[in-house]
Amino acid sequence: MGPSWVAGAIAAGPATIASLVTGGALFGYSLLWVVVLSAGAGALVQYLSMRLGLLTERGIVAVVEDHLGETWAWLLVADAVIASGVAQLVIMKTVATVSATVTGVDARVWGVAWALILAVGLAGRGYRFLELAAKLLVSLVVVAFVASLFVVPVDYGAAVAGLVPSIPSGGALVAAGILGGAVHITLITMQSYTMRSRGWTRDDYDTATFDIGASMLVAFGIYSLAIFLVTASVLTPDNTLTAVGAAQALGPLVGANAKWLFLLGLWGAAVSTLGGNTIVPPFLLADKLGWGTTIDDSRYRGLLVVVALLSAPGAFIGGAVLGQLVLVLALGTVGTPFAIAIVLYLLNSDAVPDRNSTLANVGGVALLGVTVYLAANFVREQVPDGVDPLAGNMAGLASIDPLPGAVLAFAIALGIAMAGLGVKYVAEELV
Repeated sequence: MGPSWVAGAIAAGPATIASLVTGGALFGYSLLWVVVLSAGAGALVQYLSMRLGLLTERGIVAVVEDHLGETWAWLLVADAVIASGVAQLVIMKTVATVSATVTGVDARVWGVAWALILAVGLAGRGYRFLELAAKLLVSLVVVAFVASLFVVPVDYGAAVAGLVPSIPSGGALVAAGILGGAVHITLITMQSYTMRSRGWTRDDYDTATFDIGASMLVAFGIYSLAIFLVTASVLTPDNTLTAVGAAQALGPLVGANAKWLFLLGLWGAAVSTLGGNTIVPPFLLADKLGWGTTIDDSRYRGLLVVVALLSAPGAFIGGAVLGQLVLVLALGTVGTPFAIAIVLYLLNSDAVPDRNSTLANVGGVALLGVTVYLAANFVREQVPDGVDPLAGNMAGLASIDPLPGAVLAFAIALGIAMAGLGVKYVAEELV
């Protein structure tokens, strides 16, 4: 096993924890169905990405450029780099904050320290070092959160009711965040590169499939369920919803053991995600520029160092980290449908020797529909009442805060690109 555990390390991160904590505290068990869906959806999208990577034995950007053109390749790179870059800063803030809470050392000092550790570790040791760390940290994080589940009283009867699909008022952002932890553009685009770094080919198809099931379906699924059930059972909207505050709130409610298990799990998840997320922009940019995607190429190694060091300013960002983490995942959800559409397009073209099966296509299209629905709900929540972006209400659009406004522009651009991709595919099939 290997590459999918790196994806799992990113998925099982503080942004996912933030969404799960927020969903459990604000809405109780009502979003449990989204938690269950996220594990299955995460495994499915990784399977589709794995097929594309193994059947072409190339990086996804190079395949897109060959079969769709340079513009589409740059659009995919921009989509992934924006989503992972914004996430990198907030994840670093989480790592630094939790490190400061555990050790008492200033979070800003930890931000600089972790950036240097990333630069030296990834640029000096390469992919196999990251994969080993991901396997170890994800395993320990899962154990920590499962252990916390055993010291917290869970109302399993109420939990079963949460398996009925519904989105409570104000819950679209959180639902998008929960699903975005498992179905994210960074996870989709990195899969072909991590498999190449591991040396896997078409002959490793069965191993790669098992790898996805073990890491995303089982490990990530258990991780998500444990965190959500703990927070839905204990936390309430009256609790201070911060990344560390959620762990600290467990202390007086259910004891110090739950507090420290949750806090250490958050720490491990943040560190593993920070390392995994760092390699995504260098992979995509190096492939687009025609460089190597291993540390044997000094240019790729330089990109690793740059991305690692640019993470440090995240520790200096103000504000409550939990809300920022949920927004980061939701932003990723906006960018994800385009990546899924790209993968489905290529898997049903002459880019691969064996086209997708009907079952895989049905699952992929269903997943595309779910992500589009959640992304659309999230974007709608960011737009002020009375604003119709399609009608060109510029006065209303001007009143949108800069960050939600940027998310809206991002969503519109990718929506147009997806529509163009659909038209292109239909036209080619008719010809």
